[in-house]
Amino acid sequence: MNEILTIDEIDERYPDEWVLLDDPQVDESQEVVGGKVIFHGKDRNAMYRAAQAVPTPRNLATHYTGEISDDIVIASSVANRKSGDQKWTRC
Repeated sequence: MNEILTIDEIDERYPDEWVLLDDPQVDESQEVVGGKVIFHGKDRNAMYRAAQAVPTPRNLATHYTGEISDDIVIASSVANRKSGDQKWTRC
């Protein structure tokens, strides 16, 4: 899990899973477009525990590869654990 993958590659490799990305790649609007997968699984809480166990400083992002119902609001975040900066995006 050391290679940098695009979001499309991540979606294909890990269907219906929560994914934790190290050093997320972002586009000009700061949307996550790829990164290095350091955790993937069906349990969202397990992903959060994996994120807490990552040594700092690190840039991390989360991504869900499954379908999300139209009646659910998703807020995503890219956080820089070194500086404390965080960017929230309502999807």
